[in-house]
Amino acid sequence: MKVVVTGAAGQLGATIVSAWRDRADVLPVTRAALDIGDARAVEAFVARERPAAIVNCAAYNDVDGAEDHPVDALRVNALALQAMARAAADAGALLVHYGTDFVFDGRSTRPYIEEDEPAPQSVYASSKLLGEWFAADAPRHYALRVESLFGGSHRRSSVDRIAGAVRAGQPARVFTDRTVTPSYVADVADATWRLMSSSAPFGLYHCVNTGVTTWLDLGREIGRCLGVEPALVPVKVADVPMKARRPQYAALSNEKLARAGVTMPRWEDALCRYLSLEP
Repeated sequence: MKVVVTGAAGQLGATIVSAWRDRADVLPVTRAALDIGDARAVEAFVARERPAAIVNCAAYNDVDGAEDHPVDALRVNALALQAMARAAADAGALLVHYGTDFVFDGRSTRPYIEEDEPAPQSVYASSKLLGEWFAADAPRHYALRVESLFGGSHRRSSVDRIAGAVRAGQPARVFTDRTVTPSYVADVADATWRLMSSSAPFGLYHCVNTGVTTWLDLGREIGRCLGVEPALVPVKVADVPMKARRPQYAALSNEKLARAGVTMPRWEDALCRYLSLEP
């Protein structure tokens, strides 16, 4: 089975390419090889390669930068999905696209489910929601929302920032009032493959590890995994100037994914597995 993976040089894309190379004929596609914002180029590429699946890991992820460059964010996160969905439909291919928790306003008091009404609060969030909607134009598609990704070869996530400080015995600033469901890229890659290989209904799923945490408690868990006492500096979202608004309560429920037969490990287990790897 030929699988095209766009955004193959990124955190999630590189993990998927590595994890699936023995399972499928994986064709990694980087930004240098294909401009996904160029509809004609996308359609010509897919028509030539005729993949069984297109897995889109490419994204404009500069949340604050999107406020100043909305056209760039919309081009990559939204309009590109129009072309991918059309190309996937023409090729009879499955389209997999990754969304974000940022589509919600963060005012919930329990983990969001797929049926909850989106209420994006930034350009980035709006562009990602539009991307989900455009991806749904493909007759065979999965839109998978992920959140607070960590892992992979780049080690640039918030988890890595905190873990690096903890390992060095330095203070780490952590939010006390931002609630998330972290997603380990290795688990996301595995869950995506299992979902693609199943007979689960097409549509929207939350593809995150199981459980809910604040960044403060996540920092404490990093210390426990590493066997050290972390020097955590609690801060509130309101204390940190950011151009784009982030949802404060952003936890996602993965129960729909579990009902489809794909269960996810708890975030604590995923975190300790990741931190046990050589930095």
